[in-house]
Amino acid sequence: MSIVLERLEGQPVACRVVLKDLAATSRLASLIASWFGGKDTITLTGDLGAGKTELARALIRAFADDPAVDVPSPTFPILITYDFPRGRVVHADLYRIQEPDELDELGWDEMRENALLMVEWPERAEERLPADRLDVALYLAAGTRDAADLGPEARIAIVTGYGKFGARLDRLMIAQSLIEQSGFAEAAHRFLQGDASARSYSRLVLGDRSAIVMNAPRQPDGPPLKRGLPYSQLVHLAEDVKPFVAMDRALLAQGLSAPLIYSADLEAGILVLEDLGPEFVVAGTPPAPVPERYRLAVEVLATLHSRPLPRTLNIAPRVERALPSYDVAAMLTEIDLMLDWYLPSRGIRLDGVVREEFRLLWRSALNPAMAEPPTWVLRDYHSPNLIWLPQREGLRRIGLIDFQDAVMGPAAYDVVSLAQDARVDVPEELELELVRRYVAMRREADPTFDPRGFARTYALMGAQRASKILGIFTRLNDRDGKPHYLRHLPRIRRYLARCLAHEELGSLRMWYEAVLPSKDLSA
Repeated sequence: MSIVLERLEGQPVACRVVLKDLAATSRLASLIASWFGGKDTITLTGDLGAGKTELARALIRAFADDPAVDVPSPTFPILITYDFPRGRVVHADLYRIQEPDELDELGWDEMRENALLMVEWPERAEERLPADRLDVALYLAAGTRDAADLGPEARIAIVTGYGKFGARLDRLMIAQSLIEQSGFAEAAHRFLQGDASARSYSRLVLGDRSAIVMNAPRQPDGPPLKRGLPYSQLVHLAEDVKPFVAMDRALLAQGLSAPLIYSADLEAGILVLEDLGPEFVVAGTPPAPVPERYRLAVEVLATLHSRPLPRTLNIAPRVERALPSYDVAAMLTEIDLMLDWYLPSRGIRLDGVVREEFRLLWRSALNPAMAEPPTWVLRDYHSPNLIWLPQREGLRRIGLIDFQDAVMGPAAYDVVSLAQDARVDVPEELELELVRRYVAMRREADPTFDPRGFARTYALMGAQRASKILGIFTRLNDRDGKPHYLRHLPRIRRYLARCLAHEELGSLRMWYEAVLPSKDLSA
C-alpha cells in the first residue's frame, strides 16, 4: 500500500503521513533516504513508544541499501557510527544527555562532519544541532482523526523541513505526486549514485517494474567570469531540466533509445523517467570496454551525424529550445580550467603573456574546426551515460542518458568522448578500430566526407577535451572534496599526449611540452 504525503499549510514546510504498519514505516524511510544523506541532519521526535528507533533502523538500512544490516539501539553508547559505500552515518540517542556540553566528551562536532547525522531526543542537544535539518515526529494514531480506520500499530508522522530543508522537502512532495501519477505510488525507493553535477537520482522498484526519478533543481549562477557571464552560460551548460526534455524528445524522434518521460514538473526540475537498466557498455572489475557495445555506440554516432539534424528542438507545445553553438569562445573558457586548476595543482603558475599565447594558439587551431558543418554534440557520450539494452534491436540497443548539455558543434567531439573514455582505459587498437568504423560509415553515406580533415579535428577535440577534464577533475577534488576523480588523471594525460602527437598540432604540442612536466605528456 502506498504512503500519502499530506501537505500541511504554513511555515516551516511540513507534511503528514499515516503509517499503518511497519511496512509503511520502511517505505517512508526508503523515500527519505533516497532524498537526503551525505552531510544532512535528520532528527526523530514524538511520543515515547511511537517507533522512533524502528524508523531510525529503517532509515539506516535504506541508506545502506541492505535490509539485513544490524542496527542496535544507541541508548547506552549514545553514538553509533556506520560506514557504508554511500557514506558515513552517525546514529545518536541523546536520552541520557543532561547538558549539551556533555556532547563535547563524545567528540560530537567531529563525529557529525561529512556524515548523515540521525538524532533521537534531539532536544537534549539544544543549539548544537544545525538550523537546516529534517525532523520526523512520530505519534500513536490512537486519539487522532484516523484512529477509527487504523489498527493498534498505526502511527502518524509529521515530517518538517527546517531552514533550507524546507525547499528540499517541498521538492520531495512534488516528486511523490509525480511518482503517483506515473503509477509507482507503492514502489520502494533506492538512491542512485549520481554524476559530477548537482542532480540526484533514485530508482523506483515495484515488482518487476522500475523507473528513475531525476531531481534537477535549477542551479544558481556562479560569479561572472567573462563579459559579465558565469561559467555555465559561457560554456552553454543546462541550468534547468528543459534542455534535457528537448534533447530526449529529439533523440526518440530519431529512433534512438532515450528514456521515455512518464511525468514531469518542468519548473521544479523533477522528472520520472523510464529506467533503461543497470547494464552499461563496460563490464568487469575494474570496468573495461566491451568491444561489441563500443562498436555499436560509434555506429549510433555515425548514423546520427549522417543525417540533417534540427537546431531547434521542441520542449512542449509552443515551447522550443535552440541548441547553442559549441564555439571557440566556449571551448577556450573550458580549456582555461586546466590553467586555473590543474596547473596550480602541479605547482605551475603562468604569467599573463604565457596564458595569452596559450589562447592564441588554441584559437588558431580551433577556427578551422568551427568551419565544418555542425551537428548534435551530446557532449558526455561515454561509458557512464551509455546503457546496454540487449533485448532491443539495432542501434536501439544503446541507451542514451545525460545529454542535457547538448550543443551544435564538430562531429568529432562525441567520437573522442567515446573512444578516449575518461573513466575507463580504451586500448589504442580499439580506439583506432572505432574511428575507422566511424569514418567508413560516414564515407558510405557521403562520398565527399574528408577522413584527413576528420583525423585532425578528432585530435584537436581530444586535446581540448583532455585539457578541460584535467581541470574539471582537479577542481572536483580541490573545491568539491571529491578525490576519487584524481585516479583518472594519468589516463587523461595519456590521451592528451596521444592527441598532441598529431602532425598538425605541432605548435600546441610545443606549448604543452614547454609548460608541463615531461611525465605529464608520456603517451
